[in-house]
Amino acid sequence: MSTTTPASKARTGPLAPPSAPRRGADPVRRRGGSLAWHLGSLLVLAVVLYPVAWVAGASFKPSREIVGSLELFPAAPILENFRGLADGIADIPIATFFENSLFYALGSVIGILVSCSLTAYAFARIRFAGRNLLFSLMIGTLLLPYHVLLIPQYVMFQKMELINTYVPLLIGKYLATEAFFVFLMVQFMRNLPKELDEAARIDGCGHLRIYWSIVLPLCRPALITSAIFTFINAWNDFMGPLIYLNEPGKYTVSLGMMMFRDQEGVANYGGMIAMSLVALLPVLLFFLAFQRYLIDGMATSGLKG
Repeated sequence: MSTTTPASKARTGPLAPPSAPRRGADPVRRRGGSLAWHLGSLLVLAVVLYPVAWVAGASFKPSREIVGSLELFPAAPILENFRGLADGIADIPIATFFENSLFYALGSVIGILVSCSLTAYAFARIRFAGRNLLFSLMIGTLLLPYHVLLIPQYVMFQKMELINTYVPLLIGKYLATEAFFVFLMVQFMRNLPKELDEAARIDGCGHLRIYWSIVLPLCRPALITSAIFTFINAWNDFMGPLIYLNEPGKYTVSLGMMMFRDQEGVANYGGMIAMSLVALLPVLLFFLAFQRYLIDGMATSGLKG
């Protein structure tokens, strides 16, 4: 009678199946796909940056060569377009338009951050009667076209004698009328743990202290995003200043470029495009200044329990 030992079982047992070959694309095919991806990305980037390159090139061309010219960059660049900006437009310095736009843009950013964050905190962290109904009505205002409210608002501000001032342009920013930014901040605040509020209340903090010391620092990504988009929208706004501002000395950059066209319809395209190129710099600098805080806030906003 023979006995079977574990060692003999291991020797006589079925052999383990050979390991499956490692899956993966052919190196040549993988490099080809990567090359196609990069070429496609470069093509999209060229399409997106072409208008900026055209503006940069046209700013160094004479006005007569801008319209109808197929050259992206001139063979003989000139600086007369930028030198003409130093003389101003209709005896108004170019710096005046930039100061007005900067006042309008920074005022809008401050108003949006303060009013929309407070409103978002109320919708996200405070329970009160009719909260869901009011929030739904606020979201419903996003469906209203801007032109529907244009005439009633103009009549209202005209009766209040606020035309030709910046009040009609800024007052809505301080009353949380921008429903998109309120919605953005509400969705961000709802993801914050409720335990933070409960711990703060145990320490004796009220809603204002919780909002200022706890919620706002954790909502930095949403605040920075709102600030960037608000600054860009206000800086590029043309319809609002066109309707409510009448004096050239109060014009923003977008309206100042319209003054390069004289009464006979002849436009100084060189000066207009040169001013357009200069007008891009504040927006670019504002984005670059806050991009680091936006990325840092998104990277460090995770909460560990």
